[in-house]
Amino acid sequence: MQLSNILDRISEPQTILMAKLSRELKAKDINLVDLSLGEPDFRTPDYIIEAAKKAMDEGYTKYTPVAGFPELRSAIALKLKRDNNLDYDPNQIMVSTGAKQVLANTILCLIEDGQEAIIPTPYWVTYSGQVSLAQGKCVFIHCGIEEDFKLTAEKLEAAITAKTRLFIFSSPCNPTGAVYSKKELKGLVDVFVKYPEITIISDEIYEYINYTGKHESIAQFSEIKDRVVVVNGFSKGFSMTGWRLGYMAGNPEIIKACEKLQGQFTSGANSIAQRAGITALTGDMTPTYEMTKAFKERKDYFISALSEIPGLKINNPEGAFYAFPDISSFFGKSFEGNTIQNADDMTMYLLNTGHVTGVTGSAFGDDNCIRFSFAASMDSLKEAVVRISKALGQLA
Repeated sequence: MQLSNILDRISEPQTILMAKLSRELKAKDINLVDLSLGEPDFRTPDYIIEAAKKAMDEGYTKYTPVAGFPELRSAIALKLKRDNNLDYDPNQIMVSTGAKQVLANTILCLIEDGQEAIIPTPYWVTYSGQVSLAQGKCVFIHCGIEEDFKLTAEKLEAAITAKTRLFIFSSPCNPTGAVYSKKELKGLVDVFVKYPEITIISDEIYEYINYTGKHESIAQFSEIKDRVVVVNGFSKGFSMTGWRLGYMAGNPEIIKACEKLQGQFTSGANSIAQRAGITALTGDMTPTYEMTKAFKERKDYFISALSEIPGLKINNPEGAFYAFPDISSFFGKSFEGNTIQNADDMTMYLLNTGHVTGVTGSAFGDDNCIRFSFAASMDSLKEAVVRISKALGQLA
């Protein structure tokens, strides 16, 4: 069988690979603490589940409009005004099968062979894979832990060329938890104003898991709003990962283009999930706020505990539910024949020796770091710290 060379442009995401390895080891009765998945460990709120059951009872089991139910698009428009003070008409909003499909639609509609997408690193693993699928070129800008993993206006402008068409970033950020302030976003906006050919993809999927008190969207700046595609969804803020429901907001031209493309891939998103999504956005937000409060408690413990382990260097994430420590001080050290040369080695060492799963930082564009999710119980986090500390202490 002759397979398409499109497969040569992508690889299996390390996040999915580590989850697979974890399941395999657990099947062998190995006691693992799994901190690899970017998934809330909370149940979807009952009022959302009840809305899904009601939708089935009421017959919402048929094909849906490609762009989404009008009622959901209206609910999203109301949410964007309520939470972000952003004005979008429902025809500037489109619903997809998860935020990942929103990203794929947008990137495939905007990038052609050889055109460039600027991506600050560390970044979510899928950005680069989707740019590669579109035959575009990724231009990575390294943002280190000393910069709190955030991009400066100076670095941004230095990376722009005549071929730049896209800028892709997330705030709050996966994997670092970095959150851009309004002032920091304005610095980037002042650069984008000079380059009207660049579209900005703003991945805001972790909007509600924010410990700063207020989410700031780059779409709030009127001078570039028409060039911003806001990407969001229900997976993180409402613990609806398996429901596969995401959305985008942007100018009508890009919405129509993405609708055309999606019509050839999946058509409309799941009918039942969409009806539940309406309830999620218009119902009681208390479960979301309580979940974020719990994540903050875990963060405060986990970051503090990791910072006390000799050799680890760590920032204090302001959003999302990840720790992203720099582990480069251990490079060159060994234990029982295992020498740590990079983040990949460290990830496998902690998996096989410490029985703690994380995701290598190389997957996110930073080979000095490793990502741990603290979307796990406090008991699991405490056990993980014990195991990580012991494993690292054995390296010499």
